[in-house]
Amino acid sequence: MSVLRPQDQLPGLNAATILLVGTDDALLQQLAESMLREDCASALKVHLAQSLPLPSNVNRPRIDLIVFVVNLHSKYSLQNVEESLHHVDATFFLGKVGFLATGAGQDNHCSIHRNTVLRLAHTYRSPLFFCDLEVEGFRVTMAQRLVRMLQICAGHVPGMSALNLLSLMRSSENPFLEDV
Repeated sequence: MSVLRPQDQLPGLNAATILLVGTDDALLQQLAESMLREDCASALKVHLAQSLPLPSNVNRPRIDLIVFVVNLHSKYSLQNVEESLHHVDATFFLGKVGFLATGAGQDNHCSIHRNTVLRLAHTYRSPLFFCDLEVEGFRVTMAQRLVRMLQICAGHVPGMSALNLLSLMRSSENPFLEDV
């Protein structure tokens, strides 16, 4: 069982790599394509995985950001993400991990409650985004946000780090979810 560590590989010159982990291949592929269409000064690389751990025999670049995608219509999706989290080194959670919940636009069809995903993100002290990836406009907006977040996590934005970004993304109105 291999654990994914942020410093396993040397950083690529002007390269930024994101790993999208989730069970819905079609939506992940569409999100990846939207991200690659974004204007980015860095050489953007998007890797998709259904679950972790990743195969150890594959030559891959350093991963700057991991986004776990949870489909609120599938309990298997949440279970897969929870199992995959065990294969991520704790230092990744210092601003280089995020959660994306999709399918929230159709509340009546959800088999996972939003609070469950909120608790998961809170437990790992990582940002959580809600986005319906099936809607192209929402998907493009989320791709823009993820590309910007990736640039920061890769160290390509002067004066900003992943840890700074994490502290800025914390809500000042609701810093912790003890009541959830």
